Formats: sequence, C-alpha cells, structure tokens
Amino acid sequence: MYLVSPAHDLAFSNYKAPSTMHRRLEARVLDLRHPANQALFRVRHTITRTFRESLEKQNFMEMHTPKLQPAATESGASVFKVNYFGRRAFLAQSPQLAKQMAISADFGRVYEVGPVFRAENSNTHRHLTEYTGLDLEMTIQDNYHELIKVIDRVLKDIFTAAQAMPELDVVRERWPSSPIEWLEETPIIPFAEGIQMLRDDGRDVEEEDLSTRDEIRLGELVKEKYKTDYYILDKFPKSARPFYTHKAEDPKWTNSFDIFVRGQEICTGGQRINDAAELRASMGDAGISEDDMAEYLTAFDLGVPPHGGAGLGLDRLVTLLLNLGDIRYATLFHRDPKSLPARPPGLPHPNADTTKPRPGHDFPALEDLIANYGDASNTSWLDDRFQIWRHHTGAAVGYVKQGRLAMVIGDPLCDMRQYAEVIPAFIDFTARELKLTPIWMLVSEEVHEVLGHELGWRTLSCTEEQRTDADQHTGPHGQLARRVEREGVKIRELRPESAFINRANTAIEAWRSKRKGKQVHLTEIRPWVDMSHRRYFAAEKGDQVHGLVVLAQLAPRHGWQVKWALDFPGAPNGTIDVLIETALASITGSVTFGVGAADKLTPGEQLHGTRAKFLAKTYEAIVKSLGLNRKTEFRRKFGVLGEQVYICYPKHDVTLKDLRDVVKFFED
Repeated sequence: MYLVSPAHDLAFSNYKAPSTMHRRLEARVLDLRHPANQALFRVRHTITRTFRESLEKQNFMEMHTPKLQPAATESGASVFKVNYFGRRAFLAQSPQLAKQMAISADFGRVYEVGPVFRAENSNTHRHLTEYTGLDLEMTIQDNYHELIKVIDRVLKDIFTAAQAMPELDVVRERWPSSPIEWLEETPIIPFAEGIQMLRDDGRDVEEEDLSTRDEIRLGELVKEKYKTDYYILDKFPKSARPFYTHKAEDPKWTNSFDIFVRGQEICTGGQRINDAAELRASMGDAGISEDDMAEYLTAFDLGVPPHGGAGLGLDRLVTLLLNLGDIRYATLFHRDPKSLPARPPGLPHPNADTTKPRPGHDFPALEDLIANYGDASNTSWLDDRFQIWRHHTGAAVGYVKQGRLAMVIGDPLCDMRQYAEVIPAFIDFTARELKLTPIWMLVSEEVHEVLGHELGWRTLSCTEEQRTDADQHTGPHGQLARRVEREGVKIRELRPESAFINRANTAIEAWRSKRKGKQVHLTEIRPWVDMSHRRYFAAEKGDQVHGLVVLAQLAPRHGWQVKWALDFPGAPNGTIDVLIETALASITGSVTFGVGAADKLTPGEQLHGTRAKFLAKTYEAIVKSLGLNRKTEFRRKFGVLGEQVYICYPKHDVTLKDLRDVVKFFED
C-alpha cells in the first residue's frame, strides 16, 4: 500500500456514509467514491451506450444540435433566457426544432444524447433544471405506431442490458429494488381507457392530463391487470400537447403517447405536424410568434415528410430502473432550482484586499481598489485634481482642497466593515495635517450611518445613484436602431488603438467646443485612463467617430458604470441611444449612469427647521438655473431607478457660504 494523494477535511467516511441525501450531495465528490455510486454510474453508462447501439442497429444516425435557440419550443415560462450579444436567446428545452429540421433535410432517422434545460421551479424528487435527454426523430411511412415500435425495442434492449449487470447487486446494497418486469408485447392503452381505469378505481380525474399521483396509481392498476412495470399510454388529448403535435382523426385527441416505468412517465413522443399551413395555424392558436421561428418554418416551407419523435430523460430512466427514490442521485452533479446559490462576489484583485495584513507602506493600486470596492463616484479619483489619503490597511480616501474645505467624494475604498475605523482616521488627518474642514459627498447609506448617526454630522440628500439592471436590456431595436443603420453608422465594441484614439480625441474636442453655458460635472473627460478596467463602444461612419460609450468596472456588488456617453456633433439622431443600449446589453447585473440630481432636497441627520427649509429652496433654485435634472430625464429612458446618496458635514464647522462652494466644485 502506498499514498497516491493525501485527503483533508473529509465531510464523512464512506465506510459509514450519512443517511441524509443533503449531506451526501454537499460533498458530492466524496459521495461518488462510494462503491454503490461507482456501480450506479456504470449502469448509467450502459444505458446510454445501449440507447446508441439499439438505434444504430435500426439505421439511426447521431446528431448534435445547438442549445442556444431564438424561441421557446414549448412554453415561454419554462425557458432560461440568455443575453446573446445583446439579442434574446433561450437555452434549449429540447432538440425538438432541430430534429424536425434534420428530417426536412432528408436525414431520415436521427438521434441525440445531450443536455436539456427546463426553467421550472419544481423542487421535487423527479425534476431537474438541467438533465440529459435521449431524443430521436424519424420519418413515418404509414402510421406513427412505427415510432412506438422503435422506442419499445430500444427500451427493452436497455432493460435487458441493465438487468444483466453484476453492478446491480452493489447498487441495491444502498438502494434496494426489485428487477423491472416487462412483457414481450407491451400494453398500449388508449388515454381515455386509462382515465376510465382510474375512475373505476374511485379517483376523480379530468380528461386533460394526469397528475403525478394519478400516474402512480394508474401504474399500480396496470401492474395488477397486466403484470408489467412498463406500458404505453396512447392518444393524449390536444390540450395536453405542444403546438407541433399531429391531431388524430378525432381532433380532440392527438397521435401522441407517453411511456411509463414503475408508474412514472419516462418518455413523451408522437407524430408531428408536417404541413406548413397547419403548423402556422397551430402556432397562432398557441400564441407563438412566427418571427422568432423563421428558420424552423422555412424547413416546412421546403416540404417535410410525415415524421415523429420522442424524448426520454436519462436521469429519470436511471432513477426508476434502480428505484433510487430521488433523481439527484442519478446525475453526476445535479442542477435543481436551489443549485448555484448566491454567494458574496469575490474580489477581482485579491492582492488589493484591505482586510488582509499589509507590510509597511505597500499599498494596492488605486485602480485595483476601485474595481474591488468602488462605486461610480470613486472613479473620479483618477482625475489629476484629486489627492489620495491612505490608511495603514491599504484603504483609500480621495479628496480635493478647495478654500478651507476638503471635498471628499464617495465612500472610502475598503471593506464596508472597516468604515468605522477608516472614516474617523481620515477626519483626524484633515484636522491635524490639512487644517481643513471635510465635507463628505455622494456617500452610501452605510457611510451616512457612520457620519450622521455615530459622529453627529449634519446630513442631507439631493442626489441619487441612478442604476438600472443590464439584464433587462437586450440590445437596440425599433425605429431608432433602423434609422442609425440606414445612415450607415456601425456600432462596435473595441480595444482602442492609437489610430482610433486620435480620431476619438478629435471628436471630443469638437464636442467640447460646442458646449455652451455653465457645465456641471464630477469628472473630467479622460477616456483612456485605467483602460484595463474599461470597455469601449463606438459608433462610426467611415473614419468619423459619431459616439463613444465607456463602461467602467466597479466593485462586484455595483457592477459597471456608464462612465461616459458622448454624442458627438453631426451624429445621426438616436446614435447615442443605440450605442448605450448596445453597451448595456453586453453586460449583466447592476449598472449605474452615475450620480444625478434628485427631484428635491431631503434633510437627514441633525438638519431641520429654518435651515432645512432654506437649503431646500436654494437647491430648487440651483437645479432650475443649471438644468441639473436634464441628465436624469435622459437616463430614465434606460429604466434607471434612483438610489439615495448623501452629503455630510460637521454640525458647527460649515457655513451657508461653504455650501455654495460645493456647487462651484462641480462647475467648469
């Protein structure tokens, strides 16, 4: 005996494995080492291999279809939506559409073993959100029962191969089960007859579809009558089937079926509609738009022979054959609605973690701190006018000297748990070394709590962080997008090189020269700073840059900032809107346009009475004179919602004149 690799911190011993599924699945790799699991997955492998071998003996060919689709194949409510380069797409619920298109392409008989995705919030022992599908499709010569015969042969081959495996004895030590029983001639029971069997048994069932309990009881009744665990329920009602299912002679029913093992459904199949006009009518009845199914419909316009197909769930088949009791055991690493739990996002730059010990004055780069902890306001600290104070933890505070004030913008760059230590240390620094009075602006609720509640500063809010959810943006569309395209403007994401930078700088200078009157801003136009944390999107026509959007990477909890959205002179109407939509569609999660003016001034801590009323009036006048709400109005078309941010200042150290200087700080 020799050591291959040491194992540490075992959750349990496989010599005495825990009985609860939760503990096993939490340490899945360890659990998979158990001999019963090793045997189980050999059985699963044999089932998959036999599925392939049986179909290939019947002249089927394996295909692999795309899992990104332009439309839902069955129900829009049960699909996972995907941001596909700013366009809408879905993870495939099945290879249904592609299988039928393959039949139109004269492949005759095809099958696939591949992933299937179902966005159904079903936390049961028999449902997964991702599972392995065993699918097939074939042309029909006379009757869709040809398809039933093919699947029946495949399943009996699978049963025979699995039952012969010596590994079954090992599996049954953990999951006891009896061998599955089946007949040489499989019972094919009409759906209406199955319903009547349940009613004769005293169950109140509708002639629509069967519940899980109904299925299980019907399986028991079939076992009593036919002495089999395996049967087929045929001729399902139209209301229980997807839009592409072929109707029977009686239009109330369809040429479709389900296959059951141990009283639970393992396979759904049937004949498909092959007439293009009939298919379009069925889609219309189901409320499915033809626009998203153009490629699929083209296959039918080219002519499709009568055909049918079926889909089995490998994981469910394994579960029922081995009587595992829960489908999660049958899949290597299960995915259900509770999988992938939300976790606090990690830091993009672990070396800039302010909670870790730091030797001497080895401070992390400011750019990395912004990406770890920053919000929109912190990105302005990269401007030349800001000075940066550093705490011994590596935390940073950015400020600008103005008269007798130290104008501080945004939260400290550090872990939020360090605010109570870092903020007083900076205030002490401004008093002892700068001899200035700090005003802390555009801070979050957490910093406001420290300054206003714990330190007794006056606080107010007249600004808001204007955020939107990038996942709600699927890219430009509609009249503006078409207009910009007609004008010959090309939208693209790029990594700026010197030639583009020169062209963009020319456009920026032209933009600056066109501005009139007082301008209110927090940051300078410097797009080429900290490019490793930026994404660039341009609107161009020939050599002329018509628009530029720059996204800045913020802390993981804040996502991204639309740092600059520049609409250059001469750009066709709507260019900047289309450019912003393109940028938003390229990212996921939270995105902020930065701080904007709130509708009114809201007094906070230590601020009330005459002073509060005077400030509210003054703010209203400033907003009107400078047009501070224009940006807010523009941003609302992108679905922004305001998140209150605060201005905080010491209770007795700031005069009304000082507050006017705050406005000057933001002016050109």
